[in-house]
Amino acid sequence: MNIPENQQADICIILEGTYPYVSGGVSNWTHDLILGMPDLSFHLLAIIPPQAKLKLKYTLPDNITGITNVTLQELPEGHSKIPNAKQFFKDLQNSLKNILSNGNLTDLERILELLKPHKDILGNHLLLNSRETWEMVVQMYTSQYPASSFLDYFWSWRGVMGGFYSVLLAKIPPARMYHAVSTGYAGLLAARAKIETNRPVLLTEHGIYTNERRIEISMSDWFHQKSLGWLNLSNMKKDLKDFWIDTFINYSRICYAASDKIITLFPENQTMQIADGADPEKLEVIPNGVDYPTYSKIIRTKTSRPTIALIGRMVPIKDIKSFILACDILKRRIPDLLAYLIGPTDEDELYYEECKEMIRFMGLQETISFTGRVKLTDYMDKIEVNVLTSISEGQPLVILEMGAVGIPSVATNVGACAELILGNEQESPRLKPGGGVTPLSNPAKTAKEVGDLLEDKNWYEACSQAMKERVHRYYNECDLIDRYRGLYDGFLSDHQIPQFLEV
Repeated sequence: MNIPENQQADICIILEGTYPYVSGGVSNWTHDLILGMPDLSFHLLAIIPPQAKLKLKYTLPDNITGITNVTLQELPEGHSKIPNAKQFFKDLQNSLKNILSNGNLTDLERILELLKPHKDILGNHLLLNSRETWEMVVQMYTSQYPASSFLDYFWSWRGVMGGFYSVLLAKIPPARMYHAVSTGYAGLLAARAKIETNRPVLLTEHGIYTNERRIEISMSDWFHQKSLGWLNLSNMKKDLKDFWIDTFINYSRICYAASDKIITLFPENQTMQIADGADPEKLEVIPNGVDYPTYSKIIRTKTSRPTIALIGRMVPIKDIKSFILACDILKRRIPDLLAYLIGPTDEDELYYEECKEMIRFMGLQETISFTGRVKLTDYMDKIEVNVLTSISEGQPLVILEMGAVGIPSVATNVGACAELILGNEQESPRLKPGGGVTPLSNPAKTAKEVGDLLEDKNWYEACSQAMKERVHRYYNECDLIDRYRGLYDGFLSDHQIPQFLEV
């Protein structure tokens, strides 16, 4: 579905790898935000990976007027020559080096100006496969990453630039304002929208994009080459992991510079945003919220077995393996334990298979069950404790959703998990804990906290009531949607609807 060229939306939501094709916390938040403002029209600008299966995971609200998909790494073949190619690539190289080493909005604007006269003929031939591009890659490698393998640098450069150019050559749908739901490629596209339309740009960061990419890149096995320079402390050279991490940091800087307002979910995130270049004057905190009236009415039933669950994608950043180890420890204390792993399994199929093999090896087939994608409310009456073993989170909606039902959580001390479970300094009057908080990758501590909740009825009831009251007071979705509505109204009130943009 693509929006007609003569139509525009009030708000263009820019998303990367989430709604409406992937389910999860950010997608649920986006869906609920749009549902909560039926009088405003929204266009989805979805950034997707190559060969993505475009199956909708949500029934789209009527106020979504269209979807535009931008596929990363997908460029037209284009022409093989342009006038004054030598000067074009000289200017392009200077700005690219600046963006990749110290991202700023001015250099992005210069690149867009360079591309604009040739936009209809640019593509793989010139931007990735030409002799001029080869010479540019060699010069950038020699000046910046000479201690790394040139072959590895070459393919990394193509990976970075393929994504970069696909975002810069994509068509931007017209809207009265733009709202990016992350930095990264979505943030880069929002910055481009700011430059080319001068419309307001709002950014909401659920988790800090650069932090999550650092973790994923550090855990990846595609960077196998190490320079002997690492053995010399006086000659510490940047490697290709630095190249990828620095790229995403600089994309964030560009997005922060382009944004009129930068929202995050809890104050600790602002420290990282400022470190990555965000203007403190633009920052605001709006936490996640959930449909408390609906969730709080769910009636919980006594199950025949003590039942816990981890709800999320089956991917390394959720550290499913620590949950499995915790279940193995907990089973010695509670032999009839039942544990659900609830969430999609197809994002990292190799990791999913490793988790299944781990369960078989440890003899936990009768204890741990994968459900795949399910309707969470069908399980809420059965689950007694919600568990997160993630190594990175923003402000997990699942803690709030479960809390609204009265289900305590045990979670690692990442993102806003501790604030959700234990409360923050502004909480008045202070409530009791709504569960337990554990160190990273500590299955024994996770098992103890969960076991204490399952075996101590008084403690469980205290945590259950505290969690439910905390969500009611501070994380009621309707109150938080009203805050976004106020921001939207403020940005939209002084702007006329633009004509369709040929950008």
